Amino acid sequence: MAQAVPTNLITGFLGVGKTTAIRHLLANKPAGETWAVLVNEFGEVGIDGALLRDGGARVKEVPGGCICCVAGLPMTVALNQLLGKERPDRLLIEPTGLGHPAQILGTLKGPFYQQVLELRAAVTLVDPRKLADPRYTDNANFVDQLAVADVLVANKADLCAPEDWVRWEETAGAFDPPKVRVETVSQGAIEPHWLDEPHRERPLQHPHAHREDRLRAPQGPVEEVLSLPEGEPLLRRENRGQGHYSCGWVMTPDWAFGFHDLFSWLNGLEAARVKAVMITDEGVFSFNGQDGVISVTELDETSDSRIELIDVAPFDADAVQRELEALRVAA
Repeated sequence: MAQAVPTNLITGFLGVGKTTAIRHLLANKPAGETWAVLVNEFGEVGIDGALLRDGGARVKEVPGGCICCVAGLPMTVALNQLLGKERPDRLLIEPTGLGHPAQILGTLKGPFYQQVLELRAAVTLVDPRKLADPRYTDNANFVDQLAVADVLVANKADLCAPEDWVRWEETAGAFDPPKVRVETVSQGAIEPHWLDEPHRERPLQHPHAHREDRLRAPQGPVEEVLSLPEGEPLLRRENRGQGHYSCGWVMTPDWAFGFHDLFSWLNGLEAARVKAVMITDEGVFSFNGQDGVISVTELDETSDSRIELIDVAPFDADAVQRELEALRVAA
């Protein structure tokens, strides 16, 4: 019988730095091991997969909804494809920050995967600055993302003020049973050996929240959700749920953008989250924005350009698209 694959859930609310943390893990994994990532995004066009492939992972993406909705079918299809094709030494699962962890863990612990996966530490990243914001602390998904963690990690430590740490220590110390680890990092620099801490069942405050307030399931078969229609230079997709709205675009690789104008435009967008992988006149770059701050990382390559916006208010997608098209330069 094949050895069960060590498996970790990497969770946390929108913008906390899950993908950055997974890229750090991939850069520091044991030499010679193959790691796979199942990534789920609320947005429709799928940005994180491109970033993780650049980091060397075997990736399966399920954008546009929640992987565990509709009786877990999108999740099981994607999991089976990933495990069957890649036969990884470790599996990391990054669900959407708007998702509830209960049903994902239920699927991983179910009878079908008991002999296939070895569930290890659930890792939850938290931005301590958000512990003063009732939009987070009153959110059932956020609360239970913290509750489910075996390893609870304060990310973005370099941005936190003393009062943020007071709230963090109160929050992190209040769990019963206590967390296996409570850690503090910047730039998602979590340690690979933390993943091998044990996973245990932990009480949730809102165990039925997922059933009562679902995100929709991804639309269409797993292999088709990312396809740009043949002959079309641009594709736009939108989504809504859990009080959030997303709007995303995929553009063919012959579209290029002026780096500096693009960066200025992204900085000026009114959106809670901005994610993009873009072909520019200075190379390929990822852009990651939250709270009006955009970080930029150079990438080796990408098959197309993608941008995803998420906010608590609807977008004027036509207006945003016109602005985006105006940023094009000669390839």
